[in-house]
Amino acid sequence: MQSFQKKFQEYRWDSIHERIYNVGHADVRRSLHKTKKTMDDFLVLLSPTASQSLEEMAYMAQRLTQKRFGKTIQLFAPLYLSNECQNICTYCGFSMDNQLKRKTLSSIEIMQEAGALKAMGVNHVLLVSGEANKTVGLDYFLKAIKLLRPHFANISIEVQPLSQEEYYAVHQAGVNAVLVYQETYHEEVYKQYHPKGKKSNFAFRLDTPDRVGQAGLHKIGLGVLLGLEDWRVDSFFNALHIDYLQKTYWQTKYSVSFPRLRPAEGIIEPNFIMEDRDLLQLICAYRIWNPDLEISISTRENEKFRNHIISLGATTMSAASKTNPGGYVVDPQSLEQFETSDERSMDEIRNVIYQVGYEPIMKDWDNYW
Repeated sequence: MQSFQKKFQEYRWDSIHERIYNVGHADVRRSLHKTKKTMDDFLVLLSPTASQSLEEMAYMAQRLTQKRFGKTIQLFAPLYLSNECQNICTYCGFSMDNQLKRKTLSSIEIMQEAGALKAMGVNHVLLVSGEANKTVGLDYFLKAIKLLRPHFANISIEVQPLSQEEYYAVHQAGVNAVLVYQETYHEEVYKQYHPKGKKSNFAFRLDTPDRVGQAGLHKIGLGVLLGLEDWRVDSFFNALHIDYLQKTYWQTKYSVSFPRLRPAEGIIEPNFIMEDRDLLQLICAYRIWNPDLEISISTRENEKFRNHIISLGATTMSAASKTNPGGYVVDPQSLEQFETSDERSMDEIRNVIYQVGYEPIMKDWDNYW
């Protein structure tokens, strides 16, 4: 199987770190004014030196986003199916060593949660679960997708890494997109964050987007957990991964998300603090480097930041999110994966988007299944 591994092994964390932190003002000017940006330019735009040009970067990001995507924001909501998990991840509320209530939704409960989302006007749903292959595996996902397919225009999944054959099966069942995060590309410390479970296999997770691409999914979403390691270096490797995938599976669309480490049951404190200004720089760097990339902003971020990012590069936003299985109506007290920061309703988010002069999109194509 073709794999990102070979490309990844051509780079070293320490050397990328050194390059980013030695960028000069002339490098920034050169990269900003190039017509076609490369990975070297993205590296430059991540640098502390580039942060001094943030106002210009924000203007460029706004212009490029409007040119490619118009003044629209696609809205979606997550539907958490299960918080059962067989991994120990030091940053996640679902971690196996958290001795708290576990829940997996039944078919009836899935439809109750779906009904609550439909009442909000949601037509794009993201199915999320912990990584528990024995109880929440392919058969469970296929049943859930079959139940939900008639009710939503778009179904994405964020679950444990699957095989290529399994990704093909969920694609045939009606899944449009797969989101999978490497969490950190710092291979040497990855094991410290994932001491037990299948997720501790760095290479298997790194190859997951290749399996998704070979299964022919419409869209692949990547990201790193911002706060585990140096966000500038981790983000370079995440973009390198996207660059490889776009060139290899060119018929597939790509998105990037920016999950910052949020409070959750039993988790570690962030290893690196990422300020709002840093996150804005990162989003602008992605947009300037890759005008076709979809940029997704979750309810991990606070209201003020989400209000401002609508016109500065975002294309997709979650809203009214509950990060626990049954969180909408079935079991609001079940264990959540993390605390959300923006708790406004779907209607409130829609109104904010309108006020900024943008259009909230709940459904952008007809159901073709």
